[in-house]
Amino acid sequence: MTGPLRRIRALPLRSRLALLIATAVAVAVAAVAAACWFVTREQLQNQLDSTLRGSNVDARYLTNLYDYCRGADQVPLPRPYSGLTVQLIDAQGTVCLAPGSSKLPVSDADLAVVTHDRPDALRTAKDADGVEMRVYTAPVKGPIDLAVSLGRPLSEIDKPLTTLAWVLLLVSGIGVLGAGAAGLWVARSGLRPVDELTEAVEHVARTEDLTVRIPVDGEDEIARLSRSFNSLTSSLATSRDRQAQLIADAGHELRTPLTSLRTNIELLARSDETGRAIPPDDRKALMASVKAQMTELASLIGDLQELARPDAAKTGPLQVVALHDITRTALQRARLRGPELTITAELAPWYVRAEPAALERAIVNVLDNAVKFSPPRGTVTVVLHRGELTVRDQGPGIPADELPHVFERFWRSPSARQLPGSGLGLSIVARTVRQAGGEVTLLPAEGGGTTATLRLPGAPQPPPETPGE
Repeated sequence: MTGPLRRIRALPLRSRLALLIATAVAVAVAAVAAACWFVTREQLQNQLDSTLRGSNVDARYLTNLYDYCRGADQVPLPRPYSGLTVQLIDAQGTVCLAPGSSKLPVSDADLAVVTHDRPDALRTAKDADGVEMRVYTAPVKGPIDLAVSLGRPLSEIDKPLTTLAWVLLLVSGIGVLGAGAAGLWVARSGLRPVDELTEAVEHVARTEDLTVRIPVDGEDEIARLSRSFNSLTSSLATSRDRQAQLIADAGHELRTPLTSLRTNIELLARSDETGRAIPPDDRKALMASVKAQMTELASLIGDLQELARPDAAKTGPLQVVALHDITRTALQRARLRGPELTITAELAPWYVRAEPAALERAIVNVLDNAVKFSPPRGTVTVVLHRGELTVRDQGPGIPADELPHVFERFWRSPSARQLPGSGLGLSIVARTVRQAGGEVTLLPAEGGGTTATLRLPGAPQPPPETPGE
């Protein structure tokens, strides 16, 4: 059985569909033909039985036949019906056979009819010549207990049944062949969109051309598959474009600090090679510039590594953390980066489900932006109330036409291009907040400056740890 199944599975899909359709039609046609044949046979046999029961053999004829069998002379014995076998049976089972008839076997049912133990008997038996007969036995009215058996050959119904069988076989064969041809046509027509999809996939695999689109017609499964393929290629094309844009933007962002770093290092190296010492103040400024550029490069590379990781690896396992504690830790780092600024904080307790390190980095990025754009001796106000963390600075603010772009990768406001940064901080903030189920907005503040708002859904407060655990 395994061999035929393997051979069937090795066939093309359209051939398997055509074979399946032909097989299903063949089974259905065979079932209908068999049912038709059996019903017809039953009807013909019932008709034959009714004919036998309705065969009225003249009583005088039976009397003459009985006298003839006892040896009486000059008794006319014409056959009452053509093709009908007639024989008389007495109580001892003695048979009186009409001339021209072939003897039928006597059964117990026939004897029971003779003795009036049953009204009649109907059975199938073979006569002395081996011909299969349908036999009907009925009692004969008279002074002597007799029964008459009437028989007709079953060939009367066998021949029509044989003809019917051949007709059904021929019609079934034609139907199966037609079904196979129709199934092949249906399979070819139905699988034509699949062929187009296969060709499109092979073309994409061969040429990496993600602009290929399959025409979508209708709302069936094939249309859904075509629409899904088009969405897939569109998403892949967008992903590839973003990847290319990321590489181009990263190269552009890396070029500036690398150029500055190379220039400063070349000045230091030339001073050592020529023996011409650089003034101490200039040397100190060069070293500070080198250190700043290295810090910017390290930050940019870290951000790029963060963005390059797969989505599944961008965050660790989520856990319930205290947002107020994480914000307080981030504020300590922010105060170190802006010692001349006044940073006020009102932090109400709030627990969220997030990855602690990623959430702390996101809040640090928001505070860094506020510190970076705040004027000297400015104030940064941080408030956490019922899951809404707001960070307001007193900087120049963001123009309305630039607000839709602030969370894009590598996007930097024209006014901020001279300041350190990679343009990835807010992008990382937006991604981290979304992964925690929240949202982030950046809007102009009343009276000047910018307000960054992080809204994070709350989580049940973890039970306090028991001493000694």
